[in-house]
Amino acid sequence: MSVTTPQTQNRTDSRHTTGFLSTRPVWLVGVLATLAGAVVTEAFALVARAAGVPMEAAGPGAEEAAEIPVGGFGGGVVFWSVAGIVLAVVLARWAKQPARTFTVTTVVLTALSLAGPAVAPHTATSTQIVLALSHVVAAAVIIPLVARRLSHVRR
Repeated sequence: MSVTTPQTQNRTDSRHTTGFLSTRPVWLVGVLATLAGAVVTEAFALVARAAGVPMEAAGPGAEEAAEIPVGGFGGGVVFWSVAGIVLAVVLARWAKQPARTFTVTTVVLTALSLAGPAVAPHTATSTQIVLALSHVVAAAVIIPLVARRLSHVRR
């Protein structure tokens, strides 16, 4: 029979609330969150492809849509998340409330990123919807993981 004292209870609670990622460097959590977000977003795109959504999109000024290759969604998540990782590291170092600042900033940036798919020329509406949703999917995976790590930053 074991006896739980306030001291052992605090140690147990501390281990359960901090978790694996909260003890890792912010940049590493950002990289791991990015990889998870890229995998989930690419899986989402593959489901859309299987459902028959055309994966052709055009950027501003393009004459016609081009094929979005398999891996393109995941690659885009990795590319754009580099800025998010840098932001997280900077906020962890200098912000008074790094988790809150990161969350607000990245949610606003995600909302702004939805404009791109909305105005993509020569792109089917179904593709525009999938592109916009993929931004939300990536953000829904990455932002909470990084914000949770930033909530454990101690000054």
